[in-house]
Amino acid sequence: MSPELAFALTLILRMAVTAAFVVTASIITERSGPVIGALVATLPISAGPSYVFLALDHDAAFIAQGALASLPINAATIFLGLTYVLLAQRHNVIVSLGAAVMVWLALAVLVRMTEWSLAGGIVANVIAFGVCLPLMRRFRHAKMPVITRRWYDIPLRAVLVATLVGTVVTLSHTIGPAASGTIALYPVVLTSLILALHPRIGGVPTAAVIANGGWGLLGFGLSIVVLSLTATRFGSAIALSLALATCVAWNLGLWSYGRWQVARSVID
Repeated sequence: MSPELAFALTLILRMAVTAAFVVTASIITERSGPVIGALVATLPISAGPSYVFLALDHDAAFIAQGALASLPINAATIFLGLTYVLLAQRHNVIVSLGAAVMVWLALAVLVRMTEWSLAGGIVANVIAFGVCLPLMRRFRHAKMPVITRRWYDIPLRAVLVATLVGTVVTLSHTIGPAASGTIALYPVVLTSLILALHPRIGGVPTAAVIANGGWGLLGFGLSIVVLSLTATRFGSAIALSLALATCVAWNLGLWSYGRWQVARSVID
């Protein structure tokens, strides 16, 4: 088998596996409501597999540098969420999501123009989440209507995720770790959820899912910090496992805290 054919078959397999994983997670999101759905959506469903595949092709130093570039991009993602949440209250999906993506792209360009340190990336996230989380708070509660899935929903989400993975893996050999980290952090899961949900259930309940995801994105940022700090010290496999464990533990903590609040309100 020629190297070109082997690469093509491997790439197709990677894209298919990741797309199947994301589609499964997005279906769970639709059935579990805005709170649990948001916690599922903010797990490293697309960025995680992208980094795993990058780790198969590159050394630990590449992964650490990519994570360092990804950290400030996470700050841009919360601004994408805030923009969509605000606009979705009154506008259709084209206007709301289109403006949100433009905000993300503009911030991503600004991020790429700066040489980021770990401390700088952390500060950027603290400022971004300090601004966005309070503004999103009042949009977190909305009634989730019954969802009827259309024929193109699953193929749409699969194509979005597969395209992202294919782009990262293919270009990573030429664009370097910083740009790879930037592409890997494009919020394809949030984008695909918005595209699938907004036309069917409306902007308000869809915005509730994204608004509830704000705290989950904060935990995702913490997992990127863990990946950056541990990749060269312990190797890519251990670092990726620690990053995943951080993200899962954070979201489980948010879920437990939410259940405790509900139980407390019932007792009171």
